[in-house]
Amino acid sequence: MRALASLIIITLLLVTGGVSAADANMKPNIVILATGGTIAGRGESGTRASYNAGEVGVETLVGAVPQLAELARVRGEQVANVGSQDMSDAIWLQLAARVNAVLAEEDVAGVVITHGTDTIEETAYFLNLVVHSKKPVVLTAAMRPATALSADGPLNIYNAVAVAADPEAAGRGVLVVINDDIHGARGMTKTSTTDVQTFISPERGLIGTSLYGDNRYFRYPYKRHTYESTFDVAGRTALPRVDVLYMHAGVSPELVNASVASGAQGIVIAGVGNGNMNREVRAAVKQAVDAGVRVVRSTRVTRGFVGRNVETDDDALGTVAAGELKPPQARVLLQLALLEERDAASLQTLFEQY
Repeated sequence: MRALASLIIITLLLVTGGVSAADANMKPNIVILATGGTIAGRGESGTRASYNAGEVGVETLVGAVPQLAELARVRGEQVANVGSQDMSDAIWLQLAARVNAVLAEEDVAGVVITHGTDTIEETAYFLNLVVHSKKPVVLTAAMRPATALSADGPLNIYNAVAVAADPEAAGRGVLVVINDDIHGARGMTKTSTTDVQTFISPERGLIGTSLYGDNRYFRYPYKRHTYESTFDVAGRTALPRVDVLYMHAGVSPELVNASVASGAQGIVIAGVGNGNMNREVRAAVKQAVDAGVRVVRSTRVTRGFVGRNVETDDDALGTVAAGELKPPQARVLLQLALLEERDAASLQTLFEQY
């Protein structure tokens, strides 16, 4: 009788919510893919700025946050262990293949990727275009190494797992969770070399916030992404070379010429103001376009759109306006677009869709 009574009580608790899904061993499965970065950094002192990125393994990162067990069943894999200044097309392709494979596992609810802050906006946007799943993919990072006093990595990992395990995060594209903010992959950018509140989403704002795992969402992405994307890098071993050229007063057109001579298939102009460049560079760009190199105009400015045919005659020059995509993310989209032969008009359409 006692056993029967206990069974009835447990059943009633489950039905009424007295026992959580987690207590009933129904937590979602989350896979953490580690790539290195400051979040995996190690320094000689907890109170000095110097450290080496990408020295701590994924097991240590996960083990430092035992509270993850409250959120999900977590397993980790080491994809790479580099400072994100050393992130490469080869690692991107490896990471994309692994993310797509893991998300194809029926019992996996989502993926978290630990990464360095230097190029996280590029990796996130790349995955936003080549991951073909509605399941959450969440990148996270840290501005202080794992050995630092008041390291920010553990809580960022906790919040990232909370978002990846949250059904409400599904269908929102690739996300970046850092310092309590949930950014969409497209349009977010780093603004400070050391401040923990370094990332902003200047044009469209945050996707949401995550405060100690309490998630709130404000919007969905406004461009095509993930399961809607037509880009596919399965089986690819390399991506087209695309260079970013930074404009400034007195910049030499030889930068454009050198890029073309070195084999670039595309160039992104990090222009002044509204994606502008001087007369000499414009002439070199026209020669490059005539030679078959695709050129996209972005801006070195933090905020704002680069409009088509505003101060630069894109129609006459044969260039593409990047809209609100800053140079690093414009480069990613151009690389993927150039996997197929495309003229300037079709490229402009892609920059408006993605």
